[in-house]
Amino acid sequence: MKQLVVNADDFGFTPDVNEGIVEAHRRGILTATTLMANGAAFDDAVRLAREAPSLDIGCHLVLVGGRSLSTRSPLPRSVPQLLGALARREILVYDELAAQVRCIVDAGLQPTHLDTHKHTHLAPPVLDAVARLSEEFGIRWVRRPFDLPLNALGGSVPRTKRLTSGALGLLQRRFHRVLEQHGCRTTDHFAGFQITGRFRAAQLVELFGALPEGSTELMCHPGRCGEALRNAPTRLKESRERELEALVAPEVRAALERHGIELVNYQNLV
Repeated sequence: MKQLVVNADDFGFTPDVNEGIVEAHRRGILTATTLMANGAAFDDAVRLAREAPSLDIGCHLVLVGGRSLSTRSPLPRSVPQLLGALARREILVYDELAAQVRCIVDAGLQPTHLDTHKHTHLAPPVLDAVARLSEEFGIRWVRRPFDLPLNALGGSVPRTKRLTSGALGLLQRRFHRVLEQHGCRTTDHFAGFQITGRFRAAQLVELFGALPEGSTELMCHPGRCGEALRNAPTRLKESRERELEALVAPEVRAALERHGIELVNYQNLV
């Protein structure tokens, strides 16, 4: 059995990103998304989520960028700044992430899964807080951000991306031990880190041909690149349009059928 969850990060970032995510679900293969409680377009995302009940909603927990919900102060602007703040114990990770989960729950949504912006739950203090919140809120699915070895796509994946992905894999033992202690669940596999902002329909077709047995989460960042996104602090702008095009391409859906891959969300993942 091969099952695939296609999850869009950054729901709530800007209205045009929200628009592209919902379009990728309605017209394409997107089955889930994770919502930024501190996103500028959070209210718009909540409205769209209510209009698309088949779109699985999770929490995209943010410790880098934007404002804190617990203190209303700016969050660190980069991962190195966050790591420095963690080392100096300048940020109350659990309090902040708990405030973000409560914000989403209080909006009337029932999140099914958790992940973090910039994969910050690879840092032990963040992972501990995420696993605790998973248990306390009954949100059992947590992203395992360790990429599949994309040998088939090796020629198109930058060397720095491959090296970073390999280095992240060294953290796996503690990562899975902490999740197990809190009763968290993960998919068997994960893909998307190495091709973030770079994939087209052809790369997805190739990836699906190499997908292993079991369950896989494919991370993606679709969106419409309007004025709001162009003015937003992110490197992913026009690439979101290209990811959207790939997710709705007929040849991509045909590849799923050809390889016997079942599209699922976290609510019906075996």
